[in-house]
Amino acid sequence: MSASDVESPRTAPAQVAVEERLFSLVLALVATETGLTKAEVLSTVQGYRQRYQNGGDNSSLERQFERDKDDVRELGIPLETIEPPDDPGSNHNLRYRIPKGLYDLPSDITFTPDELMVLKLAAAVWREGSLSAESRRALTKLGSLGVESSDPVLGYAPSLRARESSFEPLSKAMDRGQVVAFRYLKPGETAPRRRRVAPHAVVLHDGRWHLFATDQDVAAKRTFLLSRIVGQVVTLPGQTFKQDGDGMGQQALAELDELWNASLAEVDVVPGSDAAVRLGKRQTSVATVGDRISLHYTDLNILADELAGFGPEVLVQSPPALRQAVISRLTGVRDAHDVQDPRGTS
Repeated sequence: MSASDVESPRTAPAQVAVEERLFSLVLALVATETGLTKAEVLSTVQGYRQRYQNGGDNSSLERQFERDKDDVRELGIPLETIEPPDDPGSNHNLRYRIPKGLYDLPSDITFTPDELMVLKLAAAVWREGSLSAESRRALTKLGSLGVESSDPVLGYAPSLRARESSFEPLSKAMDRGQVVAFRYLKPGETAPRRRRVAPHAVVLHDGRWHLFATDQDVAAKRTFLLSRIVGQVVTLPGQTFKQDGDGMGQQALAELDELWNASLAEVDVVPGSDAAVRLGKRQTSVATVGDRISLHYTDLNILADELAGFGPEVLVQSPPALRQAVISRLTGVRDAHDVQDPRGTS
């Protein structure tokens, strides 16, 4: 082991972008047929290994891995859990993998020689541009553990969500301790309002980006959805702030987790419908009894938008606020299209 492999206890681990960590996780899990244990993931994969403590307390890192697994699955990537045959029921020895075969092209799809040449060129460009030095280092470490990886894996391209345009300016403002301003459109409001905030952390939770910040006008911590930021994020000259220290991202995620756990919706779905299939397979689905599905959620309005999109396939039972939000959306669509009530009254 070289000196570069040993992290100084006085030096904080370098920040790794969420997308890079998720990409590295997907890359590692596709590269193995037998799967990796949680300890192998945390000690070798880019984004985890920097904070991994051999023989120390890695509980926060394990919680991060659990959230990342959900995010990978939300992206439509089939992350499998394998129980060891010689130790059934043991969570400690569970292995995780992504079956590479699911990404192979169907046998009936063929390409002309010219098309194959273009695909090979594209693959070469992707391979050189996507596989960072850290990813190569992770693959080397996996090899030292006896995990075999195949060359085609290096060209694997996960369909990670694009970040909102406000992500980069918010990240730069956080690094520099600069106060920013942006227009923010809350559900139910007809026009966005200007917000002036000190940004502390941008986190990915339940598949969506959130900003954890101090609202300067009310001197209170607030969480904002990046998707509701309208227009550009601008820095305010001469207005700076001092970060409260490390752990702001973990605090934001903990608060979002608490909200997610406390918010539960019950909806009835039409058997065999698109709603029944999609909602029943969501990671936020905690129980299915007959035609009723229970769903955890973080933002009532986002869930209302989704449920309204299923139309008559979904009937919200609780909470009442969610039921009313869905009815309001459906009524708005009806009124916008001047649809007559089939019962003769509106």
